[in-house]
Amino acid sequence: MQKYLLLAVALLTTAVTFAQKKFTYNDLSDGLFASKTVRGVRSMNDGIHYTTQEGSAIVKYSYETGEAVDTIVNTKNTTPALNFSDYEFSSDERKILLTVDPQAIYRHSFTADYWIYDIAGNSLKKLSDNGRQQVAQLSPDGQKAAFVRDNNLFWVDLNSGKEVQVTTDGKRNEILNGIPDWVYEEEYSFSRAYEWSPQSDYIAYYRTDETNVKEYNMNFFEDSLYPTVYKFKYPKAGEENSTVTIHVYNLANGSTRQMETQTGGEHYIPRIVWTANPGKLAVFRINREQNHFELLYADAKSGEAQVIYNEANPRYVERIDYETVTFLPDGDRFIIKSEKNGYMHLYLYSIRKGALNRITDGAWEVVSLLGVDDKAGKLYYTSTETSPLKRNLYSIRLNGKDKKRITTGEGTYTINFSKGFKYFISYFSNISTPNTVTLHTADGKAVRVLEDNATLKARIAEYGLPQKEFFTFTTSEGVSLYGWMIKPPHFDNTKKYPLLMTQYSGPGSQRVSDSWKTDWEDALAQEGFVIACVDGRGTGFRGEEFKKCTYKDLGNLEVKDQIEAAKYLGSLQFIDPERIAIYGWSYGGFMALNCILKGNDVFHAAVSVAPVTSWRFYDTIYTELYNGNPNDNPEGYDNNSPINYAELLKGKLFLAHGTGDDNVHIQNTYRMVKALNEADKEYELHIYPDRNHSMGPDRKHLINAAIEFLIRTIGDNGGNE
Repeated sequence: MQKYLLLAVALLTTAVTFAQKKFTYNDLSDGLFASKTVRGVRSMNDGIHYTTQEGSAIVKYSYETGEAVDTIVNTKNTTPALNFSDYEFSSDERKILLTVDPQAIYRHSFTADYWIYDIAGNSLKKLSDNGRQQVAQLSPDGQKAAFVRDNNLFWVDLNSGKEVQVTTDGKRNEILNGIPDWVYEEEYSFSRAYEWSPQSDYIAYYRTDETNVKEYNMNFFEDSLYPTVYKFKYPKAGEENSTVTIHVYNLANGSTRQMETQTGGEHYIPRIVWTANPGKLAVFRINREQNHFELLYADAKSGEAQVIYNEANPRYVERIDYETVTFLPDGDRFIIKSEKNGYMHLYLYSIRKGALNRITDGAWEVVSLLGVDDKAGKLYYTSTETSPLKRNLYSIRLNGKDKKRITTGEGTYTINFSKGFKYFISYFSNISTPNTVTLHTADGKAVRVLEDNATLKARIAEYGLPQKEFFTFTTSEGVSLYGWMIKPPHFDNTKKYPLLMTQYSGPGSQRVSDSWKTDWEDALAQEGFVIACVDGRGTGFRGEEFKKCTYKDLGNLEVKDQIEAAKYLGSLQFIDPERIAIYGWSYGGFMALNCILKGNDVFHAAVSVAPVTSWRFYDTIYTELYNGNPNDNPEGYDNNSPINYAELLKGKLFLAHGTGDDNVHIQNTYRMVKALNEADKEYELHIYPDRNHSMGPDRKHLINAAIEFLIRTIGDNGGNE
């Protein structure tokens, strides 16, 4: 009887296992395993309410109860009725700036029509009738707004409607006022290059002279008889950059003063920030080599500037952003985020006294400074203290004492604080848990669950979605690397499976983390593939030395690590070492090409999308930061350029690129194709007309083609059988 019972249980288990549904990439792209979340939460000034955009309405909610307490505006009911895509409150929350009909330019920039909604008067008014604008912003006092049109800066008195033109020399591909050039927008991640002073009496703005920057030309084919030629300024590594100066416009008298930010050599200005002291502007300056960062303290009236902080590094100073320097309300102290002692940490400084104390310390990294509660004398940050693969929330006093871990889960937290730090919304996931969104008080006490993704969890069980598994291995050079693996459904340890390695590998990046994510590789696993990802040297969150060891030699150590990872994985009993492929996009595409060429005895297929094929073709800020100037380091550019190793190709190669890629130009792939042709090598080429770096709506076609390629070349039913 017991034997028959065990047999029945075994048969039932098998039936349940084989009843689990198979899915495709189309299912994934249609949202089969998409996590629900809570988006667009914007804290109001009182710190106990927040707003969200719900269709054409801005709705006000209570943090404590989660109940809607007011509909601030519904533009379906206004005159005229509007469909807006974004909104911004004035500092006093009496007016709202609405963004209507945005039309993209590059990654962050767009033109739009802007409207002002007056809450008390229930009135709607267009910001300007003189043409579309860019980067409109309300002044802190809510009485004015600034914007850029045709590369010139303007401001508007919202009471009278008077429009004032601040600059007059703006001209496309020559002079830009209040907006950045392409390379600043892409690499420093901002599109609005001006800042209102806290008192609304000054506007500090960038003036960018790109006259001498060389142009890149792109053809757009569209549906026209003749292609449209689009020209824009793109400084490639070693070439001339724009000249950037900082100016301050005085609204009271209409005068403009240039700040004294110039040096004897070339430099970048990644950020400008007004301090709490009236008329005092902080200017972030870094030399072209990007190994010497200076913080300038400039006077709006005189233009005079003094250095109040400087940092040098034998390789490079990590990318400058708004978290690099945080000024405190007292007008004197500021926090520096820096990896100058080997790991990214926080330091307290004074304008008057200089260095005060180190706030955080240890062989781990501060990932994000979330804010400073000046009244409580402490700050909040996320870090890798428990593991380079995890993120947790901590608080600590400005003197570096009383550090407290607030979040308790093992995985990755993203945190959104309310103003005043009374509440925070936690977005948590780990390798086995989809996104869970919860509301907490500042000390971590749970208030309620906002989204638990219960439906998604049930669907994951229904489909038997294979779970990622972490692993580590040590290379022949003694370097320990982290990785994850996905095994196919009905995995059989005695069978030999094809392997796809997926990676990005760029400096400071991370693809191996304890967080939830599904992507096209999960669909490929359904076809009987093992998927693996390894973060090699040069990737982030393991300290400065691990990240910067690839400096001036991009594509050397990273490729060695992927080859060693493939050899290690190929030695496992369930991996077929004769069927190993590698995939990557952008920097990852550069890596995929190098791996199948320099590792041609290990990799048998590669999918390379929008690859850099020579760092000489990429922009100044990114490339020179990590690889130096090609005029000083030609070997670092040429020794690892895949176009110089085309004759080494043995395996199957899938290349794809969009002709409208303003970031990694299709020139890269065309040069690779030329080298492959000259070496008489076979490959597959997929060109996507007018598509940019992300491929837009053609992404589904691209990924399905890549899946078909991998199944055909190294899959169980492919040419290797």
